[in-house]
Amino acid sequence: MAEQIFPTKGNLIKAKRQLAQANMGYELMDRKRNILVREMVSLVEEAKGLRTSIEITYAEAYQALEQANTTLGLVSAISRTIPVDNSLKLSVRSVMGVELPSVSAEIPPITEPVYPMSLTNIAFDNAYICFNKVKELTVRLAEVENCIYRLAVAIKKTQKRANALKNIMIPKFQSRVRFISGALEEKEREEFSRQKVIKATKIRKSK
Repeated sequence: MAEQIFPTKGNLIKAKRQLAQANMGYELMDRKRNILVREMVSLVEEAKGLRTSIEITYAEAYQALEQANTTLGLVSAISRTIPVDNSLKLSVRSVMGVELPSVSAEIPPITEPVYPMSLTNIAFDNAYICFNKVKELTVRLAEVENCIYRLAVAIKKTQKRANALKNIMIPKFQSRVRFISGALEEKEREEFSRQKVIKATKIRKSK
């Protein structure tokens, strides 16, 4: 062995305890990895759906905007009456110790328009609704994609630790337990043989 280990009962107990801890650590890392993988897979599927929805909604929004420009003239002046959205809020949630972002935004209801209704028409309303939907979907997509990235990094680190436990630490402690156990058994056999010789010698002398 690379390090000198004295074959004592104390060291055997210590080696068995280290082996048990390494096995428990590997089981925890493996369970954590599986949970994180499941979480990431579900988010990847959601991200695909969000991207598709965003593309469709963008197409509808630009079509409605084109109709508004055609019927109202350029609506850039009207669009400037819509206030800048500063409602984005960021918080975090934890999944197996991995901090994942949670992004939210306040989307004003269409029943409370923030632009002068007297200067617009239904085409402009449709464009406003579609772009609001795009904003809502984009906020969710940003959250999901950031979560996927963080989960991927965490999975890689967890897998690395699990591999180190499985391929390095557990075999090391298993080898140590075998070495000490074998040495102690050999020592016990030698002691047993020595005691037999002593006993036989005493019997001969007593005759």
